[in-house]
Amino acid sequence: MNKQSESFMTGENFKAQDYFGHHKTKNGHTFRVWAPNAQNVDLVGDFTNWAENSIPMTKIDSQVWEITTDLPNIGDLYKFQVTRSNGEIIMKIDPFSIGLEKRPGTASVIYDIPEKKWKDDKWINRRNKTNYFKEPINIYEVHPYSWKNHNDGTPYTFKELKETLIPYLIEMNYTHVEFMPLMAHPLDMSWGYQLIGYFALENTYGRPEELRDFVEECHLNNIGVIVDWVPGHFCINDDSLAYYDGTPTFEYYNETRANNYRWGALNFDLGKPQVQSFLISSALFWLEYYHIDGIRVDAVSNMVYLDYDEGPWEPNHEGTNINLEGYHFLRKLNAVVKEKHPNVLMIAEDSETKIKVTGPISEDTLGFDYKWNMGWMNDILRFYEMDPIFRKYNYGLLTFSFMYAMSENFILPFSHDEVVHGKKSMMHKMWGNREQQFSGLRNLYAYQMCHPGKKLLFMGSEFGQFLEWKYNQGLEWDSLNDDLNHKMQHYSKSLNDFYKGHSPLWKIDHDYSGIEIIDADNSDQSIFSFLRKDEENYILCVFNMTPVERVNFTVGVPDAGLYTEIFNSELKEFGGNLDKLNQDTKTREGNWKHYKNTLSFTLPPLGASLWKLKIKDKKKKGKS
Repeated sequence: MNKQSESFMTGENFKAQDYFGHHKTKNGHTFRVWAPNAQNVDLVGDFTNWAENSIPMTKIDSQVWEITTDLPNIGDLYKFQVTRSNGEIIMKIDPFSIGLEKRPGTASVIYDIPEKKWKDDKWINRRNKTNYFKEPINIYEVHPYSWKNHNDGTPYTFKELKETLIPYLIEMNYTHVEFMPLMAHPLDMSWGYQLIGYFALENTYGRPEELRDFVEECHLNNIGVIVDWVPGHFCINDDSLAYYDGTPTFEYYNETRANNYRWGALNFDLGKPQVQSFLISSALFWLEYYHIDGIRVDAVSNMVYLDYDEGPWEPNHEGTNINLEGYHFLRKLNAVVKEKHPNVLMIAEDSETKIKVTGPISEDTLGFDYKWNMGWMNDILRFYEMDPIFRKYNYGLLTFSFMYAMSENFILPFSHDEVVHGKKSMMHKMWGNREQQFSGLRNLYAYQMCHPGKKLLFMGSEFGQFLEWKYNQGLEWDSLNDDLNHKMQHYSKSLNDFYKGHSPLWKIDHDYSGIEIIDADNSDQSIFSFLRKDEENYILCVFNMTPVERVNFTVGVPDAGLYTEIFNSELKEFGGNLDKLNQDTKTREGNWKHYKNTLSFTLPPLGASLWKLKIKDKKKKGKS
């Protein structure tokens, strides 16, 4: 048996695309496909007039079908005509092709992409030496189909996004861009989460070389690129992976486990060695071929918990609800990726808390670098949507996350999932009249920046788009003609820049030494205050969650001296009512909880006020 084929069968071929699929060789064009229980497989395409002159393939290694022919031309379309185990004949995509034709067709494309001479060596070398846990990470989440549309409704390709999106990312001071799935999918309504091509770039977004150029340009401008990836389930369409050879091939043999009832999809059999080779090869392909800096693994809970779906389920042989195959697959995935690319970001979209998701695999985790903090997101949005009259009775929604903030390495997401299906846009969620809504949104984003954890914001939310996101329409860019939306965009840009420039907000994100709670008990006024710290400096963060101005508001501080306000969400330039920041203010002696000094200033309604120590009075003591 061929070594590549053998390692694929044992789950250890992590470059399976170099063997399977289409390859141009000195003898012509070689095609290989894994279809172990097929009766026959034929190669068909433009060059065979499809089924009319189909080319029989030969079964080798008991599970692989192969043919070499000189008939195809670059750009031709092709499929595999599979005679399934039951005699049914069906046209199937090539699971390893790097591109599919334009919809509604699903044929694979014969590509001959020239070798790229990458110019991002400095970025890659710096990335490989960086401890990203101690660096700012602020992610702009993008659905490329709907970021901007042409006048005829068609989306921008990556060639066009290179000229438009990258300058916007630079202007807005984001550190990373994260794309919802870029892999081939047949239905835009799925947002890309129902995949058919695990190596194929969605044709709508342009050619593979255009994405490579986009990533390179991001790197040349110090922007990292993350992609969403879906290894748990796949599209049920009959011409794709589903029951490829007539038997469960990529999916589980157990019908209950194979069917994903919630999403109308099929679950990968994550315990099957060939599937492990296929999926891990896919992940590494995107990281290596496109120089991607991180992968966000979608729906981890669905892969790890047998009872996560809405349909029937059966306990494992240990009598628990853990999907042992999914658990071990994810650990294997992260181990392989980290061995080859230690500083690539592996991020889990996970809503459960039973199994530790982040941290070294040696500590019995899944091995991810980061996990989306869905609990924080749900609590905080409930709080900010609430009438301020009731916030003092629900103050725990604001503060509870600090109890578990270091239990995982978290990303704080305000993602696409929160601005669809009647949930309202981020701005529309906020309480009050239009001006108060923008005040609340500015307060919320400041709170996100100051809370421990890395950051993520979905496109359009940065300028306060009013309508919910629509997957088939561009963002409301025209709303920037409105003064409040324009100032909201300026605020997001300024806040992002502030975040990047102040290391106490990100240098110690995953240890309680980076946070000191000042007052988490002021529920009556609904004001929350804490310090964010690095090894040398700290920032005092104070949040007013009511539309009531607090004149001469007093809070304890750790050091005596002169403090200066460095950021306030209610400045007029941001859409608020303040002409300027509070004046530099000296502390006063006085007991305040366990502090010996107090700071008093005006806290605007629904305002976020951030301060730093400007001049320390070394003669006076701080905490008792």
